Amino acid sequence: MDNKELALEAARVLSAKKAQDITIIDIAEQSSFADFFVNATAANERQLGALVGEAEEQLAKADVLPKNVEGRPSSGWMLMDYGDLIINIFLPQQREMYQIEKVWSDGVFLEWKEKE
Repeated sequence: MDNKELALEAARVLSAKKAQDITIIDIAEQSSFADFFVNATAANERQLGALVGEAEEQLAKADVLPKNVEGRPSSGWMLMDYGDLIINIFLPQQREMYQIEKVWSDGVFLEWKEKE
């Protein structure tokens, strides 16, 4: 699975667990540390933890393991580092505060859809 396919799969996994406002940004041209961001919003701390757990479990089935997972649900933001893929899962207030899409607005925003 290449990095783009991995980002698309991560978005689908998060969507299946009812994450909201999922975006995929190709930052390869702007960044030396990653190629893609997948950003999503959780409704509450419990869902934030569940989304992280589900992403980790489903991507592990494809033998893709995170290098690091940072944050706690109570912080309102968790980051999953898969090397060339960074998954950010926020509570609404933190997503609004950090505005990742605005910071990385010069990246390429990918369109995607759930598997049918």
